[in-house]
Amino acid sequence: MMGLVYQPQAESMYVFVCGFLLTVLTISFMKINVSETLKTVTEPEHIYKVVDSYFKKIDICKEHFLVLHVDTRNKVKFLELVSIGILNASLVHPREVFVRAVRECSAQIVLAHNHPSGDTEPSHEDIMTTKRLVKAGEILGITVIDHIIYTKNGYCSLKEKGVL
Repeated sequence: MMGLVYQPQAESMYVFVCGFLLTVLTISFMKINVSETLKTVTEPEHIYKVVDSYFKKIDICKEHFLVLHVDTRNKVKFLELVSIGILNASLVHPREVFVRAVRECSAQIVLAHNHPSGDTEPSHEDIMTTKRLVKAGEILGITVIDHIIYTKNGYCSLKEKGVL
């Protein structure tokens, strides 16, 4: 099997609004299994191929923030969609990035997001977010291997740029 398998995971959340108990269905994450041909990620180009197979299947006019969950042998366990943002931003918090990594006992993670503009250069916010997530990972004992910025025309590895 080539490519990715999508498995949206839904949870129910209960909230009180004006004294009424309402049930809200939320998609907490999207777990995407990666095919065997794309499993090993030892170089930024390998990571690009994995995220490229995701982004080719969707409309990328909004930023999508992904986490690749990786074992100790650099094999991708699965890819997780953490956030869908707007045209030029995506809300990312360490809590959402690491919750699945802790639950799934991921040894390492790779961060990836797209730039709908086509510009592979990291923004100041990209760099600051990456540094914050690396620090959070250090506290949790989960290594952030790289952060890839994806566009249709190429990618930028923040590890290669010296940010990690």
